[in-house]
Amino acid sequence: MKPSFSRQPRGFTLVELLVVISIIAVLASAGFAAANAAIQKARKTTALATATALESAVNNFYNDYGTMPKDGGEDVTVQTDTDTAFLNALLGDDDTINPRGIRFLSVKEGKGNKNGLIYGSGGTSVEGLYDPWGGPFFVVLDMNLDEKVTIPSGVLNGGRTLNARRIAVWSRGADYKDNNKINDDVITWGN
Repeated sequence: MKPSFSRQPRGFTLVELLVVISIIAVLASAGFAAANAAIQKARKTTALATATALESAVNNFYNDYGTMPKDGGEDVTVQTDTDTAFLNALLGDDDTINPRGIRFLSVKEGKGNKNGLIYGSGGTSVEGLYDPWGGPFFVVLDMNLDEKVTIPSGVLNGGRTLNARRIAVWSRGADYKDNNKINDDVITWGN
């Protein structure tokens, strides 16, 4: 007579299960880090595109009218969440500064969150222009038309005068702080 061996079904041991779970956790955390880095890079690219569009809009306004889209004689820093008259001039909605109603600025319109061009509840008056992190853009305008703008100190590569420029635009980035040390500020004037 042949001996009969009965084979018992074998499952995973607790150690094997814990090893597999830890490997999955390490891979998932690496995936989340890579995804977050890609999202931040996309936000920075979007912010730079908007800042460049804003700079181009002001330059086009100047080429058409021979003046800046804001009143004043001294160089001024404009914040796009509070100076709606400046934005309305670039959007063609202010017929005193932009009498021909030319739309110089074309950027993404935000929907509910503070990201992009936000309109008020009626949908006709602009409320502000925001970067992808919800902060405003800052604009230095060459109001005396000497083709020099001074970047405020504290901003990335700031504290200096840029020659042959009518405008400089920046965003404070994800940390919403002006600083020279952390390179998350988005600037239009290069290094």
